[in-house]
This record gives sequence, structure tokens and C-alpha cells, in this order.
Amino acid sequence: MDSKDCGMYFPEVKKNPDKYLQRCPESVKKWLKQLKSAGKILLLITSSHSDYCRLLCEHIIGNDFEEYFDVVITNALKPGFFSHTPNQRPFRTLENDEEQEALLSLDKPGWYSQGNVIQLYELLKKMTGKLDPKVVYFGDSMHSDIFPARHYSNWETVFILEELLGDKVTVPAETESEPLEKKGKYEGDEPKAPYFVSKQWGSFFMDRLPGLENAEETLVRTWSCKCISTYSTIAIPSLEAIADLPLDYRFTRFSSNSSAIAGYYPSPPRALLPNEESVTMK
Repeated sequence: MDSKDCGMYFPEVKKNPDKYLQRCPESVKKWLKQLKSAGKILLLITSSHSDYCRLLCEHIIGNDFEEYFDVVITNALKPGFFSHTPNQRPFRTLENDEEQEALLSLDKPGWYSQGNVIQLYELLKKMTGKLDPKVVYFGDSMHSDIFPARHYSNWETVFILEELLGDKVTVPAETESEPLEKKGKYEGDEPKAPYFVSKQWGSFFMDRLPGLENAEETLVRTWSCKCISTYSTIAIPSLEAIADLPLDYRFTRFSSNSSAIAGYYPSPPRALLPNEESVTMK
């Protein structure tokens, strides 16, 4: 964000944050605190500059937002953060939101700018005392978050996919094997859907291909849908959807079986559920 308030976007957001930003639900803030109390290391990695990140986080989470995270990395310039080497993208400290000289290594928790996943992972080894610490990475961009985190770092990835709301997530009936306290926010009621299937483009998950001559049209999964099951461990509509679950809740992964819908939580989008028409992979 330009400190001189140049342009139209940043000054407007800064002037009217309530108009453009949604507050973080209390359930999510509680969940973050529970993770830290359980000994988990929490990272915030964003391509936004430090001043814009601070503006958003103070409004969304609160002035104490830094207490929720052990490491904050701004101007990460993802996806390059995952693919570049330390020589190409070293970490830098910040002073009054201005980047300082490059660091040779990342030695302690804190707020940094730019950087690379190689040196971050070395820091995580030091902080956890483990040779191979496991990382679960949450993101809402396949291009900048999910694909590079899985492809370059082999991290577990949780895709936050708002289209799950628009495609009318269906909620499975209660089963005796899952008591009420094991259920997430959306497993009692079907969520309200602020996003709708595009009348022009159709479903985010499925395409309809016209048949040749008199043949019936065929339903095929979209390229985006294929990427979800390939590079995501699970996909959820929001953090709020899982915030009320116990920390030891066991999710079904996309790789758990041959099904391409196994990793959607709380349930696959309706467009992907089996029906009378055949569904093939595009």
C-alpha cells in the first residue's frame, strides 16, 4: 500500500474498511488460539505489503492480530515464494514498513518481508526440533497458494473455495458414528449461499459438452475441478466451516480413494454428486 495514498483502491479501503472488509468470526479467532495453545506454529504468508497487511488484519482480527501468529511474511510474491532459492529471494527485515538489507538466514520468529520457502522450512525445523516438520497450508488461490505449496514443497493443502457455497453444498444426514460435537458449522443447516452459479459460465465444477448430431450432451469435470482434487488435500468453503471441529478431527482426503470428490468438506458440491447421467474427466 502506498504510504502517500496514491491511486483509488488503497485510499478508499483505508477510508471505509467496514464497506469492503468482513470481520473475522469469533469462532475462527478461538480456533487460532486453540492451535497455538496446542503447540502448533502459525504462519501468515501474504503477497501484500506490510502496511496493507496491517490495515486489513487490524480491522479483520483486531489490533492484537500479531499475537495469533508466530511468523508473519509480507510481500512474499507468491507463487515465487515457493519456487525461488534463497539467493533469488532472500528474507528482509522491516523498519517502519521499509525493507532493510537481505538476511543470510532466518533465525527466529518475527515479521519479515519477501523470502523463500527453503529458509522458512529451516526455521520451522529449529522451532519444532523436528527434521521433517509437517505443514498444513491454507489458501484461496490455486495459482498462488495451493499448486505451488503442493508442487514445490509437498505441503498438505487446504483450498478455501467460496464456490462451494455458490454451488449449493449439500449436507449429509446425521450418522450415529459422528456425534454432534464432532460436526462443523455447516453440518446442521445448509449454509446461505451469497455466490451463485453463473448464468453465463455455468458451474465452476462441471461443463456440459454438446453431443454430436443427435447424441445427448455429456457432463465433464472442468479443468479447475480437476486441479482441486489433484493439488488439494481437502477443500472447504471457509475457515468458519471447520473452526468448531475438534483439533483432532480426521478429514477424508482427496487421495483417500479413487473418488475425485472425497476431499470436499462438509460435502461435495451438488454438481459433482452421482446422478443418472455419466460423468467423465475432461
